[in-house]
Amino acid sequence: MNGQTRSAIKPGITVLVVLKQHQSSGKLTKGVVKDVLTKSPNHPHGIKVRLMDGQVGRVKEIVEE
Repeated sequence: MNGQTRSAIKPGITVLVVLKQHQSSGKLTKGVVKDVLTKSPNHPHGIKVRLMDGQVGRVKEIVEE
């Protein structure tokens, strides 16, 4: 599932995000959502979230567990 829709992303779910410093390479980081930062209902580059470890990035994929 992609990460462009805010309603699909809730605190506590596991996601793959692209951190700001990895936008050029597209390197994905796996983490658990702490806060959803994007206010709009959807975003073409992915919803911005803060992970439990404090890193901030845009969701590229929701991990089904």
